[in-house]
Amino acid sequence: MVTGPGIRTGRGRGRRAGQNNPASPNPEYNLERVFIWDLDETIIIFHSLLTGSYATKYGKVLLRIVFDAQSVVQLGFRMEEMVFNLADTHFFFNDVEDCDQVHIDDVSSDDNGQDLSAYNFATDGFHAAATNGNLCLATGVRGGVDWMRKLAFRYRKIKETYNNYRNNVGGLLGAGKREAWLQLQAEIELITDHWLSLAIKCLTIINSRSNCVNVLVTTTQLVPALAKVLLFKLGGLFPIENIYSATKIGKESCFERIVSRFGRKCTYVVVGDGQDEEAAAKQLNFPFWRISSHNDTAALLNALDMGFL
Repeated sequence: MVTGPGIRTGRGRGRRAGQNNPASPNPEYNLERVFIWDLDETIIIFHSLLTGSYATKYGKVLLRIVFDAQSVVQLGFRMEEMVFNLADTHFFFNDVEDCDQVHIDDVSSDDNGQDLSAYNFATDGFHAAATNGNLCLATGVRGGVDWMRKLAFRYRKIKETYNNYRNNVGGLLGAGKREAWLQLQAEIELITDHWLSLAIKCLTIINSRSNCVNVLVTTTQLVPALAKVLLFKLGGLFPIENIYSATKIGKESCFERIVSRFGRKCTYVVVGDGQDEEAAAKQLNFPFWRISSHNDTAALLNALDMGFL
């Protein structure tokens, strides 16, 4: 079941969300500009494929490349299935769906550093405890120290898996699924007129600058968001530490966390398509670059290429 842009219904977040980012920024960052990106309908086209709104908006163009509206929606559903399959298979989403975090390190303080190379996640009792009512709630966690440690182990393993395969998603999927993924990716790029490729050019220019950084803030839950990032070939552009989920705390609170991390001397530029990020940017006096069409991304690319931004 999906609610919103690639979000399955879930509750609450861990008790320590927001506590792991340092109050004072790390001087080693030495950044001048932080670009805060939305994901869906900004870098990737995904949610509008599922709802059919993309097919409605670009119907005439799609018909020229022999795609009808229903075929477009089916592409969205196929990618959604792949996202949740990866999240369930490799990122413990069945275990942690109700224990969503804003950031990958939000429960790291509960991790005792135990070697997980021979650890059996399937038999550690975590899932059984969760089904008995020890779910993460909006106000904290109903569960003991042992249970929280097992949750932290899962997030550590998710981080390791992401880092190991961020530039080799095909290796994570395996040969059969890899071919299906590449074909699906190519079809989505075709019907979206290479929307993702254009966004990647922008991200790559920013990444090439030593004094700039890309940060992702999405309304998708963290774990499926990580799966999306990998499946849309964005893993090499976003270190996992630079990905935040606003599902539980909203975009403005996420932006404030990012400011506390990188400091107030930076210029923050928000890039997105939605009212949430625009309102949050306005509240914090951050410039906002709206993406609603190819032309907007192309204009952003030009501004970056010319050194205006």
